[in-house]
Amino acid sequence: MNTPADPIKRVSVVSTGSVSIRPEHVGPTWKNLYFWLFTSTRWTTPRPINVYVIEHREGVVLFDTGQDRASVTDPGYFPGGLNGLIYSRLAKFAVEPDETLTAGLSRLGYAIDDVGTAVLSHLHQDHIGGLPLLGHADIVTSHDEWESLQKRMPEARGLMPSHIDLPGLNWKRITPEPLADPAVAPFSTGHDLFGDGSLLLLPTPGHTPGSLSMLIRRPGHAPLILVGDLTYDADLLAAGQLPGVGNKKQMRDAVGKVNALRAAMPGLTVLAAHDPGAAGRLAETLSHERSA
Repeated sequence: MNTPADPIKRVSVVSTGSVSIRPEHVGPTWKNLYFWLFTSTRWTTPRPINVYVIEHREGVVLFDTGQDRASVTDPGYFPGGLNGLIYSRLAKFAVEPDETLTAGLSRLGYAIDDVGTAVLSHLHQDHIGGLPLLGHADIVTSHDEWESLQKRMPEARGLMPSHIDLPGLNWKRITPEPLADPAVAPFSTGHDLFGDGSLLLLPTPGHTPGSLSMLIRRPGHAPLILVGDLTYDADLLAAGQLPGVGNKKQMRDAVGKVNALRAAMPGLTVLAAHDPGAAGRLAETLSHERSA
């Protein structure tokens, strides 16, 4: 029997700077969000701001677009007032000139113009930083995530419309549809990005109302799932532990589904946006494939 042709040539990761957050943010914690936000005195060591890069036969696909360097060079990037105080308490960012999305892609041998599609796990600012560079690409987000942007006081919910709803962007707002694919149970809905089953967008709400994960499936390769901010540590996710930010009920359901998928798909590698072990885990998975 012939093995199906692999539509994916390469999967890589680049980090667009680093972020320090509160230990309670990583979780698990019993504390209320606003209690730990205003009382915590500790920061984590710097964590990556990962962008995953998939070279597909339909073009280069990004999962998230990272942090905009303007966020550390432009004093007016973040809102002022109480919202600004909350942002400053939540995270500390560092983005060097050689840590931009363009620089990271260049190190992989790509130009920004090679990107045909950017899938956003959600619309927080450390995932949408590359949008000003991507007017030529399709920008994919969930309908539910886009709807949350339209509701009152988006900045108080971590969404900054002035950096998201930019003129000239080609938005593709997707609604997960029923999947006739028992291999991805317990997920029953999703969106097949190119219709070939290789890049499947799965709804994993909780961190935000419309958060998406991406399942990467390739013949002869271990599957990967990119989970955005559903977790900040794949080991915590495997243990069923939740971060300290988000809707606990929705996150518990999404984490349970991802763990059920891990049990059903031997070798499934979980890759998060800010997991310090993610790049090494991806490299190890790919290395095992090359040596098999």
